[in-house]
Amino acid sequence: MATDLVDRARSAVQDRAELPGMSLMEHLEELRKRIFWSVGYLAIGMVIAYAFHVRIIAALQKPLTDVGQKMTMTHPTDSIDILIKSSAIVGAILASPFILYQIWLFISPGMYTNEKKYVWPFMGATVGLFLSGSWFGYRYVLPGAMKVLLLEIGKDYNHMITIDEYTGFFLAVILGLGITFELPVLIFFLALFGIVDGKFLLKHFRYAILAIFLIAAIICPTPEPIGMCLFASPMLALYFLGVAVAFLVHPTARNKRKQKKEGA
Repeated sequence: MATDLVDRARSAVQDRAELPGMSLMEHLEELRKRIFWSVGYLAIGMVIAYAFHVRIIAALQKPLTDVGQKMTMTHPTDSIDILIKSSAIVGAILASPFILYQIWLFISPGMYTNEKKYVWPFMGATVGLFLSGSWFGYRYVLPGAMKVLLLEIGKDYNHMITIDEYTGFFLAVILGLGITFELPVLIFFLALFGIVDGKFLLKHFRYAILAIFLIAAIICPTPEPIGMCLFASPMLALYFLGVAVAFLVHPTARNKRKQKKEGA
């Protein structure tokens, strides 16, 4: 499977070698420009998030307070750290559509004209899937983890949950699931560039199922197989959604649709 993917990727790169390109200095200048705008959007998002920091921190701590616990300060600057981290996280989420657009502007010169029409579906799907994964983590994974780890497994111990440790755990769950839910977008690009297609993904779906269940076993707060299956289910659905996307956007499928339109 790995060798097949490498061959497909090499073929896709060779097919795009004839696209009009930029010099190395032009690429670096374009990268500098996109980074500058992205940092600017992130700063604006952080300022907006800071204006609502009281509500944001309360929402961040809610999975913990729901089980009767609060974060513990172990250093005088911990309260400032959580203020900065929460503003950065929410600011990045607010700025994500604009940052994604900058990423698209940077990679678009390496794409064919008919591929550039996918910019808005790409941005909508990327933001929507990330927010869906984050919501899934916040709504189900974190509350379940707090109940199991603190009220069941850890019921016989005193709890001292520090701000640094809790925010790190919170970010690992929220960002991890948000990124995991981007699977259809990854498949979209691999298929768009001709590296994978729907048939290839269906042929090797057993490897994808193995990887999905390994991820589910890691993020699932309970050791029961049923709980792991519940966490794996949305990821399996997203994989097969990606398969459907691959059938639609792969160059072979696009060429067939184009030929049908020209023949009509």
